[in-house]
Amino acid sequence: MTAPGTAAEHDLNVAWTLALAAARQAERLADHDGVAAFTLDADGTLRPIPDNHPSALLAWRSGRGWESRMSPDDPRVALLDLYLPICSATAARPITVGHLGQSLDGFIATQTGDSQFVTGPENIVHLHRMRALCDAVVVGAGTIAADDPLLTTRHVAGPTPLRVVFDPARRLSSSYRVFSDPSAPTLYVCASALVDAAEACFGLATIVGVDEAAAVAGVLHVLRQRGCRRIFVEGGGVTVSAFLEAGLLDRLHMAIAPIIIGNGRPAIRLTAPATLRECQRPRYRVFRMGGDVLFDCELTSAAGAEQSAGPESSTVARII
Repeated sequence: MTAPGTAAEHDLNVAWTLALAAARQAERLADHDGVAAFTLDADGTLRPIPDNHPSALLAWRSGRGWESRMSPDDPRVALLDLYLPICSATAARPITVGHLGQSLDGFIATQTGDSQFVTGPENIVHLHRMRALCDAVVVGAGTIAADDPLLTTRHVAGPTPLRVVFDPARRLSSSYRVFSDPSAPTLYVCASALVDAAEACFGLATIVGVDEAAAVAGVLHVLRQRGCRRIFVEGGGVTVSAFLEAGLLDRLHMAIAPIIIGNGRPAIRLTAPATLRECQRPRYRVFRMGGDVLFDCELTSAAGAEQSAGPESSTVARII
């Protein structure tokens, strides 16, 4: 972590302010034709300037979204590079991003459910940033039962999104903090057959029923109907796997921590293909987060080893 008051911390704060401003501005630019360049005002808002202006920090390109106008070696670029694909989402081009933090051997928790914390503090901050950039954060019943999270953005500047608890079997009680915390609205999503006709609330949460046979798609439908352009599926393994199996994730953030658990609760689990040729091999980028390594996988692009982003296969480079 960076010591308070350092130049590095200032750069990080500016980059994060830029990301928040870009996310707020994206919908206004959705119908813009061409390129629009911006700099950052002192109040944290983006101000349009000529595309070739030396003060340009970001640019919106129609059909593609946000891109950096800073030098590649600018210390603010790395954070923006990670988050600009999220900030570029609009109602016409929404995005759903999954995230899991796992051990070197592919587990997100021990057999007893202890998961606090597999990944380091930098990845925890990343989760809070993703919440702040997104309109809704989705977690499964297992995550609520194991961690009792509030799903707020208390570690970063930015708004707390709509909180969505996905529990199709309706196995949770209303005693968990997310159902009694008034700091942000919450939806409790379960199978329609388990919701009484006159039932509207579950603690302070609004209860929503979805078709059990297509529950994951039902969650996305409910959230899109509510105007959610950016949806963050934060966990756990069962829930992220369900969205991935259904083909409903645009990106997957997989943080790998330098810890060996041995056996426990698995991360991604999908229907097993017969051959490696049938396996997903998405385009990817790699980011360092403290001692963790984050793979940012683009799931909606054409797959295939020959199309994978990243260094050439013959290259060996130490990154940490």
